[in-house]
Amino acid sequence: MSAGGGPGGSSVSDEEWERFLRESVDGAPGAPEEPSARARMVTRRLRENPGKPEAWRAHTPARPRRRPRLRTVWYATGLVCAVALLVVAVAPGPVAGWFGGAGAGAGEPLAAESERPGGPPATEAALRPSVEEPFRGSPAARWASGTAGITVPAARATGWMSTAQVKQALGRSLDFLAASSLDPDVLRGERPERAIALINPLQQGVESYLSTAFRAPDEKNDPLTLFSRFDDTRVRLVGDEIRTRGRITYREGERGTLRVTADVTYVYPVGPAAGGDEVTRTIVRRETVLSWDDPARVRTSPGTFSLVSHSAHTTNGGCGAVTGYFTPRFGDAGRPADAEAGPEVDPYDRGTPMAERMRKSGDRECGIATRS
Repeated sequence: MSAGGGPGGSSVSDEEWERFLRESVDGAPGAPEEPSARARMVTRRLRENPGKPEAWRAHTPARPRRRPRLRTVWYATGLVCAVALLVVAVAPGPVAGWFGGAGAGAGEPLAAESERPGGPPATEAALRPSVEEPFRGSPAARWASGTAGITVPAARATGWMSTAQVKQALGRSLDFLAASSLDPDVLRGERPERAIALINPLQQGVESYLSTAFRAPDEKNDPLTLFSRFDDTRVRLVGDEIRTRGRITYREGERGTLRVTADVTYVYPVGPAAGGDEVTRTIVRRETVLSWDDPARVRTSPGTFSLVSHSAHTTNGGCGAVTGYFTPRFGDAGRPADAEAGPEVDPYDRGTPMAERMRKSGDRECGIATRS
């Protein structure tokens, strides 16, 4: 047997046999390779479906579900709501009227008055007041009741007073407003003893003024510039609320005093003492200036203030002789006669300074209120 014999008896040298074995393991350059199963599958698919080939192992994510119309609707709804809220914040009165209700002005109470308004409040629908709704048809329908409608500022050390003393003085000033203009007994005509107790009895001229004002009132000694009183034999208060709007301010006065100014409008719903369904309103804007004096410089009783000035402008409070009581008119007598007519005044206008309001009224006892 010859070495390296091959099939068919052909003879191959040892070198050629080793080269053959080596190339069989390593693969000869340029030798054809058998296609893989994946390559055969792709080739068959291309033959059956010619076109753009699909990348191997490539991934095309599913398209997200879009709702452009729904999203646009939500954006539009949000914009409309924002605009509506802005309109309500700027003009709550007219917006409230769009939706009806008990009457114009019905709704949430107004925010506290922190500064002088720029003008009068919006005109309400011409609705007459009733026993059930005595403030209907007026801006007072949205005002707070009693002392809640009077803004009291934060206290700070001023003049001879510390912060704590200023806070106490502001509290007693508010007490005076309540005792002089909101006390039910005083409103029915009684003497305002609690309010008088807060006035410095040592102040020159005060004792004489108070004595004359309640004994024999006249134009110079009119208690109504400082106190609110009705004659209960002629007038009754309707309901148990007095609506108010105003504020207290303060500053340092002469000789280090604490000077407090109260500018408040009071709305009193009233009817004839005999009863019935008729209701009208007496509206009083009163400005009172108080001085809390340093006892080391001014003769004063502890816990009292001195009166600097006091004035009042009244709508439907009576014309003619000073009686010491408000005398509102009822029925056909509600509008003053031409001989008594004066300048027109909006009693709810708090934008006009009190001094200007009094100056426009001049010496006239009566004017014409544009609303009540």
